[in-house]
Amino acid sequence: MKKINKYIMCALAGLSLTLTGCSDDFLDKKPTGNYTAETFYASDAAVRKGTEPLFNRAWFDFNRRAIIGMGSYRANDAWNPYVSAEFARFQVTALTQDMGLAWSALYNVVTMSNATLYNLDRYCSSEVSESTKMAAMGECYLMRGWAYFYLLRGWGANILFEDNQVMIDNPIRPLNPESDVLKFIVRDFRKAAELLPETGTDFHPSKYVAKAALAKALLAQSGWALFSDVKGDHERNESMLAEVVQLCDEVINCGQYKLMDNYEDLFKAQNNDNSETLLAMRWADPNSGEWGAMNALYSDLAFPEVTDVNVWGGSLHASVDMIDLYNEDPKDSIRRDATFFTPNEYYSYIKAADGGYTYAHNWMQLKKGVLGTKADVAPCGLAQMASPLNTYIQRLADVYLMKAEAILGNAESTTDGQALAAFNAVRLRAKVAPYTKITFADILRERRIEFCMEYCNWWDMVTYYRWKPQTMLDFFNNKQYRAWEMREGCILKNEDGTISYRGVFPGTNNWYLTTEEGYCLWNDCLRQSIDDNTVVQKLTHKEFVELRSKLLEAKGADYQPITLSETNIFMPYPESDVIQNDYLKKKPEPYDFGE
Repeated sequence: MKKINKYIMCALAGLSLTLTGCSDDFLDKKPTGNYTAETFYASDAAVRKGTEPLFNRAWFDFNRRAIIGMGSYRANDAWNPYVSAEFARFQVTALTQDMGLAWSALYNVVTMSNATLYNLDRYCSSEVSESTKMAAMGECYLMRGWAYFYLLRGWGANILFEDNQVMIDNPIRPLNPESDVLKFIVRDFRKAAELLPETGTDFHPSKYVAKAALAKALLAQSGWALFSDVKGDHERNESMLAEVVQLCDEVINCGQYKLMDNYEDLFKAQNNDNSETLLAMRWADPNSGEWGAMNALYSDLAFPEVTDVNVWGGSLHASVDMIDLYNEDPKDSIRRDATFFTPNEYYSYIKAADGGYTYAHNWMQLKKGVLGTKADVAPCGLAQMASPLNTYIQRLADVYLMKAEAILGNAESTTDGQALAAFNAVRLRAKVAPYTKITFADILRERRIEFCMEYCNWWDMVTYYRWKPQTMLDFFNNKQYRAWEMREGCILKNEDGTISYRGVFPGTNNWYLTTEEGYCLWNDCLRQSIDDNTVVQKLTHKEFVELRSKLLEAKGADYQPITLSETNIFMPYPESDVIQNDYLKKKPEPYDFGE
């Protein structure tokens, strides 16, 4: 019997034409009757309908849970000790279920894209306009490119294929090197930009969506090098950086997209498909019963106090890293309070029927993606494991920050007017002061705050790691503090808007770090004791870090810091696939691009 790659072939097995329901006009009408590929593509409407599962069902097992751990916990945006903690601890193994499901889902996007391209090429009737057919093909290239972009930054080398039948006939295939995977992604995004229309319609993307994706892939490609080939930080390709700037300008100036005026509005269900959305996973109505096509994240994100559906996400809270970043600029409260509930903050649109909601806890639980009650999201639906929110893949703020990053290029800093204008457009929307000079550290910091808990920060960090391995390893291991659990009482909000937090001791029930004198360590002071918050001595951040390190060191073997390296930055391939495909243990082989 021929062996098969379990997860990839599961994706191939699920390729039956799937048409699902969703709110508004997208994915909302199921065709009647029985269809085959030979008979389905009979009109422009049918062709547009045929690509729509690529925007939800294909991504389901990636979005269902793994996307949080992979994209946000690994970046240290937030921490949850009970759900997907293995991602935050970098303890993912080849047997981690959510990792295997994500791998399978991303290959599901690939196989569904391949199948739809095949069908469009062969089965469109004479009633289908050439423009509609080209647009549909462009969507397939766009989504396949994004699936491989996630696969690249998650696992490194991957198996490239464009013909599902070839894969079915010979599923035991070698890995292809990271450079070829990235070349494939860039090629797909270029093809999508050629085929997609000038203007998107009915939530289907325009060519500028593909150009934004192409800019992101080229920005990665400009500096991507294997850790084994380049031991230290190195320069990016200047010609690629110039093309990134050009593409970003085209997207920004096309007139179809603009930054939302209010950052908080980006995360309200009523504002799905807003002016800032370039590309998103668009989910079925929570009341439709379309399991497999719905956004199942809600119950992992929300906690019972703020909603009237069954949820269990109350332990998800801000990381120490993020609190430190917010404390650097307390005026950056709009983004902070839209991302995490903070003590005494009032949210008029949460439990609005009761007059709004004031967060009355000394904690910082997740806010972004937490919508409130069923009445709060009306006319959208809300249910257990069913949020009406789109999942952003890319929004316009990313394009502005990419432009600034590409202009900065290989320089230590820049005062370039265009770079500053792009960078500050994002900051000014958040009502915080503009910069007069930017560095790579500024870019990294701004991205962390702007996109915190949007499941994307880790993917950018991997790109930076392949460009600046020394810088990023130092950042991961010496500037981030991972898996520091917070609970009620760990947070105090100060009059100046800063947040004080206890120096917690991760991984045990011995929660709070104390000195020999019994003083409790907080990030900005020593307090009298664990039970007495009287300030004994103020501390600078440097003094806090030094004292925290000393107290942790005194605990010796009880504390095992999380150390990142080439061995755990990329995830392992699922064990079942490795057992059945020995190539996954071998050196990648070049992909035949037919050139």
